[in-house]
Amino acid sequence: MTEQSEDRAEFHAIAEGTQADWLKIASAAVPFNKGVPERVLAHLKLLEGDCGGFAVDRLEHSLQSATLAHRDGMDEEYVVCALLHDIGDTLASYNHAELGATILKPFVSEENWWMLQHHGIFQGYYFFHYLGLDRNLREQFRGHAAFERTAMFCARHDQNAFDPAYDTMPLEAFVPMLHRVMERPKRSIYMREDRSTPLAAE
Repeated sequence: MTEQSEDRAEFHAIAEGTQADWLKIASAAVPFNKGVPERVLAHLKLLEGDCGGFAVDRLEHSLQSATLAHRDGMDEEYVVCALLHDIGDTLASYNHAELGATILKPFVSEENWWMLQHHGIFQGYYFFHYLGLDRNLREQFRGHAAFERTAMFCARHDQNAFDPAYDTMPLEAFVPMLHRVMERPKRSIYMREDRSTPLAAE
């Protein structure tokens, strides 16, 4: 549906904006923000077909990681983190872990965000030494509250998720979980302390 000009803010520079302008912008954000999960899924699907030298493509790895986590009894938020942990591979090839963490930061706990943010370093324990890098780079974080959680994620739900013969669950099985996790942000700079939802989501 085409946005009518009367539904748009009138300013051409943000410093000129009015309360009425920002109410229009906040109103327009409601349907747009509800589409975030579908846009995330569309980007996740870009991983399909790219093996990057691995035995399975990147989407299969992501699904296998989420499947392992789900069958291991982890909660939905953790499973969704497993599903999206490598979503940054296409746009952030040199710092992929940070992109996945950024996407999910408003919707997940601090410990799950930290796990996503640092899983690339922790995963390196299993292969960095083959590339002339320090496999123990994760040791700089030893003592952090989420250290063991991140090490466990890599050991049980990441480094072992490259098996072409594994009976991986389909993406459709995880879509409802992703929608539930991303339905409402827990934190955002656009949320007032006295509100449980962002201004733009009301």
